[in-house]
Amino acid sequence: MRIAVTGTHGSGKTTLIDDFVAAHPAYEHEQEPYWALAQHEGTPFADGATSADLEEQLEQSCAMILASVASPDIVYDRCPLDFVAYLEVVAVREGFEWVPSGKLLGRIEKALASLGLVVFLPLSRPDEIDVTIELPRLRSKVDTRLKAIIRDDKLGLLEGRPKILELRGTRAERLARLAEIVAG
Repeated sequence: MRIAVTGTHGSGKTTLIDDFVAAHPAYEHEQEPYWALAQHEGTPFADGATSADLEEQLEQSCAMILASVASPDIVYDRCPLDFVAYLEVVAVREGFEWVPSGKLLGRIEKALASLGLVVFLPLSRPDEIDVTIELPRLRSKVDTRLKAIIRDDKLGLLEGRPKILELRGTRAERLARLAEIVAG
């Protein structure tokens, strides 16, 4: 199954993916678009989130997902939904409303349609992360925005496919529920 794990920063995405891949070694872990761009392509990013950097990461997310359509067992760290949420929040901070172009919206739809499952990790109260997370206000706003995008689907990106799974609970509970869903 082609799976993407989505959520704001510090929500446990990479931890869940690492745990899942360790328990399911047939699955490939596709890294977060930020790291793919920064480490493999040498893309310089601003200090802090900017709409220009996030648009580049959104394009990279779509490209990574679409380039591996033939890979049946893969888990992506983030998907286009993450970047849509970040862009909407950061654009307001930068003084404008971000709206994807028709061409970009088509790529987002195509990338999402190629996934079998999107796992959404909303923030929990109390927070399970015991280290200080950078940009806590941005983190909270993106979490709120992602919830609205996933639950309301105002852009019409989630009609029919992919299946959405919202996971809460402890690290072990999240992993067990994901493994259960993947097993059928």
